[in-house]
Amino acid sequence: MLAYDSQGAIAWDNGVMNEEPQDSDVVVDRASAADADRHVGARIRECRVMMGLSQQQLADAIGVTYQQALKYERGVNRVSAGRLYEIARLLGMPVGWFFEGLDAPASLLPRSTQRLCLELARNFCSIKNERLREALSQMARSLVS
Repeated sequence: MLAYDSQGAIAWDNGVMNEEPQDSDVVVDRASAADADRHVGARIRECRVMMGLSQQQLADAIGVTYQQALKYERGVNRVSAGRLYEIARLLGMPVGWFFEGLDAPASLLPRSTQRLCLELARNFCSIKNERLREALSQMARSLVS
């Protein structure tokens, strides 16, 4: 149980902390917190698209509505630790992956290009015939030359 003693220090059931809480000790930068929410949401969306899942499928799998899944992906609603753990397990990613690149500058590729690249990679991996995959790869190399 948390309480304050007569000198204003935080007192715990097992003793007293040495310092009085300072306003500067608890600083929450709301802009960076919202940026983190948007980043995590974008990473959820990126992984969901990469896995070929619809928002409805993701929502059903984690037990939320479609609208809630949409809000998570847009960063409008914050994803709780437990929910992020569920999403990470569902998508086969470590929880830390959703925070990677948080401090990095924005991606150089526009979102539409990223989506197209993800779709291309997913479709390429779906080609069962090894010779067809190699032929497609050679064609792509010749197009950029």
